[in-house]
Amino acid sequence: MKRLLQGFLLVLLTAGLIVCGLTACGPAKKSVFPPTVSIQQLSVLPSGQWQLTVRIQNNSYAEMDFKSLDGQLQIADSVPIRLHAVFKRDIPALTGDVIQLDVLPTAAMTQALQTISGKGSSGRLAYRIGGSASAKPEQEDKPRDFDFKGNDWLSPVPGIANTYR
Repeated sequence: MKRLLQGFLLVLLTAGLIVCGLTACGPAKKSVFPPTVSIQQLSVLPSGQWQLTVRIQNNSYAEMDFKSLDGQLQIADSVPIRLHAVFKRDIPALTGDVIQLDVLPTAAMTQALQTISGKGSSGRLAYRIGGSASAKPEQEDKPRDFDFKGNDWLSPVPGIANTYR
C-alpha cells in the first residue's frame, strides 16, 4: 500500500510539473513594443508659437504609463527644434492618446508653413519627429525609455485658419 501511495504521489507531482511547465507557472508576459509618435494637429497661436497635438500610439499588448517625451521636430529641411514634455498618461494596449505641447518655431519653419497655407488641403509640408518616450509597461517595476522616429506630412485644414493636420 505504501508503494502504491508513493507511485500515485510521483504521478501527481509529475503531472503538476508538466502543467506548470506548459503554463509557465504564472500569467503570460505581454509583449512590449516602442510607441509611435506623430503630430495629430498643429495650430499657429496669435503669439507665433505653435501648439502641437502630439499623438502617442501604444503599440504594445500591455498598458503603458507614459511619463515624458523628449525629442526633436524638423519641418522640411529646417533646423530641428526640441520637443519636451512631462505628463502622465495611462494608455491601454494597442490604443493612443494625445498631449498638448507648445513650441517656438524657427523663422524658416514659420516661412515653410506660410508657403503652404494658401494652397488649401492640396498644400503639404514634410516633417520628421524623433526622440524617446519614458513609459512603464504594466508588468514592469520601473519606467524605461523607448526610442521613436517617424515622418509624415502636414496640410492646412479647410475652413479652420492657422490649423494643419
